[in-house]
Amino acid sequence: MQEHSLETIQFELATLVRYITSVTPDKRNSDLDRSGYLLLHNISFCGSAGVKTLAKEYHLDISTVSRQAAALESKGYVYKVPDPLDKRAYFYQITESGKVELEKYKQERVEKLKGLINGWSDEERQQFGKLLNKFNQAFANKD
Repeated sequence: MQEHSLETIQFELATLVRYITSVTPDKRNSDLDRSGYLLLHNISFCGSAGVKTLAKEYHLDISTVSRQAAALESKGYVYKVPDPLDKRAYFYQITESGKVELEKYKQERVEKLKGLINGWSDEERQQFGKLLNKFNQAFANKD
């Protein structure tokens, strides 16, 4: 692998992290933050999940995910369901208001992204999405 390619990637990622906040919906218009969005998205698309599963998915401490999930629960976006196999554990499921807030937050992000990549072809958008997914999967499977 060429050193120049790695230097370019690391610099562009650092720049992306800096810019990504500009596509995050204004906190005044939403009760969600990025961590809440990711948890709600996971629960919505993958089904109910416990804090251990969510923590493993995002490479976070269980206490961090537990705190984030508790914040979502206090806002009425998720609720707890007891684990039938382990009565001490529970799963989070998304509520209707959680689904509404998730969709609203996602649409705000999509609209901002549209403006950034409006000159890109569908093929470029698909390729970029695939490469980002591949990169994220490398992180997810790094253990």
